[in-house]
Amino acid sequence: MKFNLSQILSTTMVLFAIIDILGAIPVVIELRRKAGHIESEKASLVATGLMILFLFLGESLLKVIGLDVESFAIAGSFVIFFIAMEMVLGLTIFKEEAPETVSIVPLAFPLIAGAGTMTTLLSLKTEYHTQNILVGIILNMLFVYFVLKNTNRLEKLFGKSGLNILRKAFGVILLAIAIKLFRNNTGL
Repeated sequence: MKFNLSQILSTTMVLFAIIDILGAIPVVIELRRKAGHIESEKASLVATGLMILFLFLGESLLKVIGLDVESFAIAGSFVIFFIAMEMVLGLTIFKEEAPETVSIVPLAFPLIAGAGTMTTLLSLKTEYHTQNILVGIILNMLFVYFVLKNTNRLEKLFGKSGLNILRKAFGVILLAIAIKLFRNNTGL
């Protein structure tokens, strides 16, 4: 098993942009207000488990339904593209409702470990070694846990305009990632 710092950095940044926990702070704050409490540990552990499970079994699941990783990566590039458009343009394409308990659904899944994250994991697997992706997942989930524990402090630190700037900046990064995934898996 050989770790590659460049791959770890790349996967960490890609996952950081797609998970977008900083951009999700306003959503997390609203979920906390509605539910009264968010179990940060539980949400982080469940999201981590889902991502690792999908990293190892996602390809097999695709084969069961007759899809290849490249097709899933191309489809994922469209999902990532639309998520990025939401972030950059302030649109709402994906609509979610907040139930009474929010630590698992919708926080761990699909907000943190949603379709975009799962698609990104399979797409990353076509380009990077699994152990480097695992390190990227763990680094991101440690950061997610920190953010979930300190949402109120971060809200005060960044302010509303700071959070909007972060969201738009990561949206542009995601657009570039979506285009790269599309090009790499279509040969264009």
